[in-house]
Amino acid sequence: MAVSILKTEKLCKSFSNGGNMQHVIKNLDLDIYEGDFTIIMGASGSGKSTLLYALSGMDKPSMGKIFWGETDISECSNDQLAVFRRGNCGFVFQSVHLLENQTVLDNVLTGALIVQKNSKELVKRAKELLTRVGLDEEDQKKYPNQLSGGEAQRVGIVRAIINNPKIVFADEPTGALNSASSKEVLDIFTDINKNGQSVVMVTHDFKTALRGNRVIFLRDGGIVGDLNLGTFDEEDTKNRRDRLSNFLEEMGW
Repeated sequence: MAVSILKTEKLCKSFSNGGNMQHVIKNLDLDIYEGDFTIIMGASGSGKSTLLYALSGMDKPSMGKIFWGETDISECSNDQLAVFRRGNCGFVFQSVHLLENQTVLDNVLTGALIVQKNSKELVKRAKELLTRVGLDEEDQKKYPNQLSGGEAQRVGIVRAIINNPKIVFADEPTGALNSASSKEVLDIFTDINKNGQSVVMVTHDFKTALRGNRVIFLRDGGIVGDLNLGTFDEEDTKNRRDRLSNFLEEMGW
């Protein structure tokens, strides 16, 4: 039976735009399940990123509730949310925002050491994870300006999973990458998900969406479609592509 790790009830998010209120998320009910690779899609302005930031505690809702287990994080203070994020969430964005004056290894370790104090074990895990995503010992000594876009994003993924977060949130992580680098990054997300990591990813890209086992489609701040694709299998690409294509056509994508 699927276990809900994250739940929203009547979630709303509004912004003031020139004196007028813009309602981006409207009374949204959603369960995110443990171990799922959840894809959030929708047209520009549909509320995808706004929803992601609310789910992750990076932004507070205007109304409604967000539950992590029994905890309603919509009631938490900013300081409490910061502690919550460090202990439960990993983040990967389109722009990686690596620290230019630090090596690849140090970029991964900087934030992690705030949460974990055993630096020896943490360094070992960071090196193992970087090697796992194809960044060897020499790569780990490089600085961000010596990396390709795909390599930098791989560093960003390791930085996101170093503390074993309950969920990794990703906002268009392949948006600035070429097709080869995109596939490498998506292979890593697929791999960590198959190893039990929950992933919630916003994308507008068809190939990226194929990697999810669940695709949620937003329109005007609400969920209008929810597709169960099942676990990603490269041997079943055609059937998967057909099902997703038909779903998105029904959504008017």
